[in-house]
Formats: sequence, C-alpha cells, structure tokens
Amino acid sequence: MKRTKIKALLASQETGQQVCVKGWVRSFRNNQFIAINDGSTVKTIQAVAALDKFDDATRKRLTVGAAVGIVGELVESQGKGQSVEIVANEITIYGDADPEKYPLQPKKHSMEFLREISHLRFRTNTFGAIFRIRHAAAFAIHQFFNDKGFVYLHSPIITGSDAEGAGEMFRVTTFEPNEAPLTEDGKIDYKKDFFGKETNLTVSGQLEAELGALAFSDVYTFGPTFRAENSNTSRHLAEFWMIEPEIAFAGLQENMDLAEEMLKYIVKYALEHCADDIEFLEKRLLDEEKSKPMAERSPMPLKEKLEFCLDNDFVRLTYTEAIEILRNSKPNKKKKFKFPIDEWGADLQSEHERYLVEKHFKKPVILTDYPASIKAFYMRLNEDEKTVAAMDILFPGIGEIVGGSVREERYEVLKGKMEAQDISPEEMSWYLDTRRFGTCPHAGYGLGFARMILFLTGMGNIRDVIPFPRTPGNAGF
Repeated sequence: MKRTKIKALLASQETGQQVCVKGWVRSFRNNQFIAINDGSTVKTIQAVAALDKFDDATRKRLTVGAAVGIVGELVESQGKGQSVEIVANEITIYGDADPEKYPLQPKKHSMEFLREISHLRFRTNTFGAIFRIRHAAAFAIHQFFNDKGFVYLHSPIITGSDAEGAGEMFRVTTFEPNEAPLTEDGKIDYKKDFFGKETNLTVSGQLEAELGALAFSDVYTFGPTFRAENSNTSRHLAEFWMIEPEIAFAGLQENMDLAEEMLKYIVKYALEHCADDIEFLEKRLLDEEKSKPMAERSPMPLKEKLEFCLDNDFVRLTYTEAIEILRNSKPNKKKKFKFPIDEWGADLQSEHERYLVEKHFKKPVILTDYPASIKAFYMRLNEDEKTVAAMDILFPGIGEIVGGSVREERYEVLKGKMEAQDISPEEMSWYLDTRRFGTCPHAGYGLGFARMILFLTGMGNIRDVIPFPRTPGNAGF
C-alpha cells in the first residue's frame, strides 16, 4: 500500500479505511499498543497489535527507535489522548534498535546530553518541533520576498573581501601547513595560491547584494556566513545563516518598515502552520522553568510572546535617546550592568538591549542613528557627521536580531571612510564602481536566522536551533 504520513492521517479522521504508515516506534505498551512517529508532526499515532495476531519474535523487535511499517484499519480510538488509531493487520520491521544500546529511551534527556549524541537528536519531540519550525520560517522568508517581487541572489561563500572590516575570518587556501611560499619580505605569497589572492569564507553577502540591488532594485540573499570569533556563548556560532535584503531608492524609514513587516510575517506564518509544535515547546519551556526563580522565568508563555510581537508596533528611538534611558536606569545607577553606561558612544551590549526591550518598553525596539565610530564603513554618514543611518531591531529574550543601515552612496564620502579604516579602495574598486556609475540611495539589513528560530521556539541556546552547530572546538559530521 501507498504510505500515508501521520500528520495527514490525523487530519483526515476518515475511519474505516485501510491505511499504511511508516515511522519509528516511540513506545510499546502492554505488549500491544505501538506509538509511531514519522517526523511529519510532533504527534504519534497508535497502532494496536492484537495479542493473538503477531508472534512473540515480532513483538520483541518492537522496541523504542525501531523503524516499522504498519498496515491496518483506521478506527475511532477507545483510549484517551487520540481520536483515531490503527488496528494492525501487518507489521514490517525495517530496522531494529537494541534497547540495551539505543540512547534515546522514553525518559527526560538534558540538552547537554542530546548535544553529545546530536546525530540522533532529530528523533526527539523537542528537536522535531524545532526543525519543523525552522523549515516553516525559511519557507515563509522566501514566500515573503517572492510576493514582494524581490530577486533571490546567491552570494559567494568564498570571497576576497571582509564586508564588516572585522578581520575575524576563516582563510581559504590550498597551501600545506608550514609549506606556504613566501614573498621577498617573508609574507605568504597568495599569488601562488589557488585563487591567486588571499581569500576567506564570507562574513556577509551584503556587498554582493548591493550590486544586485543597483540593477534589480530589490534583492535578497539567504545563505551561510562565517565568523572566526572564539566565543563560547549560548548566542554565537562560527557558521550560521543570514537573510540579507537590499532595496534601492530607499532610506532608513523604508528599511525599518520592511524589516518589521518581514519579522511579523515570519511569526504569523509559524503561528498558523506550526501550532502543534509551538504548543509542545511552550509546555516544555513552562516545565523547564518551574525550578527557576520567578525573576529568571520568561515574562510570558511562548505563544503569547509571539502574538504580542504581532499585535504591537515596534518602538522606534535613536541611539542617543536609548543612552539617556540606560544611563538613568536603576540597573545602571546601582551598578548592576556588567558594562556600565557612562557616556555617549558606548557600544551597547546584550544586557542593555534586553533591558530596553524587556524592562523599559516591554515591546520590540528599533534603535537608529548610532555613532559612526562603532559601525561599519559602508553605513551612510548623517548630517551631524557623528552618527550613521543605522538601525538594530531588538527582541525579547534575544537582544539584537536584525542589524541594518542606509548605505553610503556618495563616492567621495565612502572612499574617505574606507581609507580611514585601512580598507584598500583599490582592492574594493568593484564596490566603489557602484558609486561611480548610476549610484542611488539604497538600504538593507541582515537577519540572523538562528536567532529568529531561538525567538520562535523559546530555546535558550543557539546550538540547539541549527542542525549541525559549528563552534570553537566543535565541527562534528
């Protein structure tokens, strides 16, 4: 028989038909009740294996984790917790799972333990829910931009430029360690390397997206980016995915409007299409936080938090206004901030961002007009010549989730900023050409996809919302 996915079967409720499901055993109770999950939903379907129908040898193989196929009649369930079940006529066991060795037995497992066996963690309810939501969010992003007429560009993963000017990059080379050819002054001669120049893994697709925007008007990239930053925190990864739209003939207002609309679209799509998974993760979070002090618990349940973001306009204020709020805040006056706010020009940390969102405004916040000295070279200098037309969007529980700006479209200003930051105008001549030929006001931003999934799922560690996390000392698979 043709296989039917469990999600479709639970939705149809058409009893009396012969059905075939295939999946993995989650539990086998009383030697006859098999709970099966196939990954299409967080829910399982129960199959009843009558005691007089299947031999003991078959029953012994119906262990947790075994891959099975069940053919039988879909009937109304007599038990609690499900509306339908399958009366099994045929059972096929495709793959055994020795209960003495299979580590995912039906009990509570810590996130730390599951990271140790991350090749199997997809099989748990928690990670099944997380990655179905991740899929839905990725689809929603593509649908959002497609419906708006944006062109999807694939920016290069190997690049010769450092978009951020940060210098924290992974080098790409074919030279053997300790055998790289040297120039006369003792430096590595990258002219003899594979690409004929020094190259690295990209930190951003933004600069290439700008090239596209100045031809197609509206473009976006969605791909992997890399940071060789030795940060072992719950918010940092060495490899992560970024969504980076770029819009021509646009300023800061249009940029903020697009980002807010996109974020709300993703949240709405997840609420509508992942209701069961969000409900499951909400219950998981509530259960996990029972042992925490009230001050450390989430301010609202997961679904309520997501709906709250939809129902409220994001607060918009300047960096200067935010500094005044932070400087006069109780945590700052009582020296409870790890990084005290003393004067204008301070680079805001996560604790400051979360205070603004979670304590002061209790809404998502968009901060604008940051000091030029703490922002990247490509951001447009404001008329005060002290600040740039930048924006960061801050979310509860996350801090910064989006960073963007109006791009400096004036050739001489951009060239001067590059020289001031020791970025070679010659090496970036291709970028400067966009300002020499048909330049126009344009803007864009980057959304860290993993941080978006943290927000949608309520998870606390970014390593748990990406399938194969790359962090300092860890590059499994």
